[in-house]
Amino acid sequence: MVDPLIINIYIFVLAAFVGFEVISKVPQLLHTPLMSGSNAISGITIVGSLVVTGMGAGGWTQWLGFVALIMATINVVGGFVVTDRMLQMFKRREKPSEAKQ
Repeated sequence: MVDPLIINIYIFVLAAFVGFEVISKVPQLLHTPLMSGSNAISGITIVGSLVVTGMGAGGWTQWLGFVALIMATINVVGGFVVTDRMLQMFKRREKPSEAKQ
């Protein structure tokens, strides 16, 4: 029987390759909506880390859940900040009026 750790590592490596290939094929025009969608999905990791932290039986489990909560929060907030900055590039700039001179 194969060790479950080996199977999990195998799935992780395959997911990394597939994810890289999918993201590298995305045109630049669709990058901002894709980031917004991935930020919404990353919010699910916050819920998962809260569940792990709340169900923790020992000290290590609660600490790992807490670290996962912090990392997921940084990921979500940082993603929304970057998305907001990218969307600011598409807003029209106000032309300075000649009456102010």
